[in-house]
Amino acid sequence: MTTLDGLDERILAILRDDGRASFAVVGERVGLSASAVKRRVDRLREAGVITGFAALVDPEALGWTTEAYVELWCAPSTTPAQVLAVAARHPQVVSAATISGEADALVHVRATSVHDFERVLERIGADPSVVRTKSAIVLSRGVQRS
Repeated sequence: MTTLDGLDERILAILRDDGRASFAVVGERVGLSASAVKRRVDRLREAGVITGFAALVDPEALGWTTEAYVELWCAPSTTPAQVLAVAARHPQVVSAATISGEADALVHVRATSVHDFERVLERIGADPSVVRTKSAIVLSRGVQRS
């Protein structure tokens, strides 16, 4: 595990807000030179703290207007890898995780419509390893952090 100091944490906060911020801009905000920021960012990348940079895209701008979470209950002999493989087969699934509690997994789905979501839910539920599903459609988002 990498030990982060206050400067590392401030640099990470700036990059989380704007991954395109230049080393000079970040340096200005944290009181370091651009080259010192670059060395720290390189070290954080090498340590696996920073795993990459990506463009965040508004799903609704791409037509993915329906969002839902689906709990999966699976057959007793189903492994976590098998559960996650069921979810990974569907492009509408944006994330999936095995979880504690009653359900075995939680799947986050983005679909183009309720009908599209229904088709995905039917395909997931038809998998032999899935015993039952329970879904909740998102009405509105209040808090979203990276």
